Amino acid sequence: MSIRPVLETRRARPTMEGAGVRLHRAFGFTDPSECDPFLMFDDFRGERPADYQAGFPWHPHRGIETITYVLAGSVEHGDSLGNAGTLGAGDIQWMTAGSGILHQEMPSGDAQGRMHGFQLWANLPRDLKMTAPRYQDIKGADIPEVIDDDGTRVKVITGTFWGARGPVDGIAADPQYLDIFVPAGVKKRFKIDTYRRAFAYVFDGDGFFTDASAPQGVLLEKEVMGQEVNIRDLSGNRTLVRFGSGDEVTVQAGERGLRFLLISGAPIEEPVAWHGPIVMNTEAELHQAFRDLRNGTFIKPQH
Repeated sequence: MSIRPVLETRRARPTMEGAGVRLHRAFGFTDPSECDPFLMFDDFRGERPADYQAGFPWHPHRGIETITYVLAGSVEHGDSLGNAGTLGAGDIQWMTAGSGILHQEMPSGDAQGRMHGFQLWANLPRDLKMTAPRYQDIKGADIPEVIDDDGTRVKVITGTFWGARGPVDGIAADPQYLDIFVPAGVKKRFKIDTYRRAFAYVFDGDGFFTDASAPQGVLLEKEVMGQEVNIRDLSGNRTLVRFGSGDEVTVQAGERGLRFLLISGAPIEEPVAWHGPIVMNTEAELHQAFRDLRNGTFIKPQH
């Protein structure tokens, strides 16, 4: 076994999207090869409706997939194909935009006004950019959870892990998307196929990931690579950890345990032409997408 080195840890940065939703972005709109095949990751959470209730009104997508995971509150969605529904706490939506879709996502808080969710963008390879759009809406109750003897819990959203298979399937990047909790004081290894790019997103607790070049561990609660990364502070625990190549990730949970998403996928390694919600391979394809939007031919007939 080879431990994946920690290439970088960094805090998600506050930004605003949609009609005025305050969120934190772990990566996106910089170097698309950084986490290939994944393009962007947002953490949207808040306890004040003013921070999220404006939502994400109608907007287009082409050439990507969006993965929305709700932890608290709910998200109502609708699209140009006539689909509509509500994602509740624990639910997942995997939307393949493909050739083009217009949709909206409108968050609401729970009884205490809390809203929390994540959205990940995954790129589509050239031969699937113009595939037919589709949705996979998965209820939280249908997401398998495996529990180890030491109390480690893993929700398997997509991919296969510890004998469980996630309910989301048919995704081009062959991704593995895991929601992991490691109890206080437990050291745990998680195998990841060597061909995948991988990152973790820590959103609760404390601990560290073991680095192959620093066996004592890369402490998330201390200064790492010149950045203050303090996940002991629950108001500032949004930490991205990017891994290098290898076949396992090793984590040591601290006093409060550690909860994080562990996400990996096969890199596409194709040219990226990206503007806003549309991601193609060439500038010409990108310009065509916006011409389609202007002339009303963005939504393609489905056969």
